[in-house]
Amino acid sequence: MNNGILIGQYVPSDSFIHRLDPRTKIMTIFFFVIFVFFANSTLSYAWLTLFALTVTSATKIRFIFILKGLTPVWFLIVFTFLLHLFVTKEGTVLIEVFALKIYSGAIIQGVAISFRFFLLILVTSLLTLTTTPIEITDAIESLLHPLKKIKFPVHELALMMSISLRFIPTLMQETEKISKAQASRGVDFRTGPLKDRIQAVVPLLVPLFVSAFKRAEELAMAMEARGYQGGEGRTKLRELKMETIDIISLITFAVVILVLFFLRT
Repeated sequence: MNNGILIGQYVPSDSFIHRLDPRTKIMTIFFFVIFVFFANSTLSYAWLTLFALTVTSATKIRFIFILKGLTPVWFLIVFTFLLHLFVTKEGTVLIEVFALKIYSGAIIQGVAISFRFFLLILVTSLLTLTTTPIEITDAIESLLHPLKKIKFPVHELALMMSISLRFIPTLMQETEKISKAQASRGVDFRTGPLKDRIQAVVPLLVPLFVSAFKRAEELAMAMEARGYQGGEGRTKLRELKMETIDIISLITFAVVILVLFFLRT
């Protein structure tokens, strides 16, 4: 398993979260993402953090493994914080160096936005970690089923999303193999002038794109050979069914949201 990125990876387990209906997880994450932006106090952030950590621990996946998987996005989180230091001009001046002034409001807003970003990535990563791509496809198709009345290609959209998630780890592994192969041939990606490092990426991108197009062609030929013609008339091996545990989970999440609104007042 490639530990460099979490998106697209599935970790088998018998946890409570793994057994939930995928529609329950998608709806919970969708509304969690929305309500994260309603947090405007320390208590509301603490409540959302408690919920996120509780769900993470319930997956029975090591928290260290998840943090390592978030390594590629730490740069974006830190960059978001630093950007607010230079852009936001609210509050009192804490540090002044020549023309650079850092305000108290910049630090507060930078920490808040960066922490929101962290919570969003942490919780959304749990979806692919605890749900197989097939389950995600079936759940998205089921949730978007009403759009079929307006001739929206629900099945095709769900299939594309599933394929994209499925091949993210594969492409990452392919990138790692190609980079090691190029490094063994003397290509240096990390040192030297910026212009030389950008040029060194070309020998990495070209074979990666060739490999991606080749995989796409093989997948298309395999689907055509098996008579795939879209979602019309297709049956499913496993039908999704809401259980009591899903209803309890949705009610619990509703309570979390009500408490969040109470903390905002």
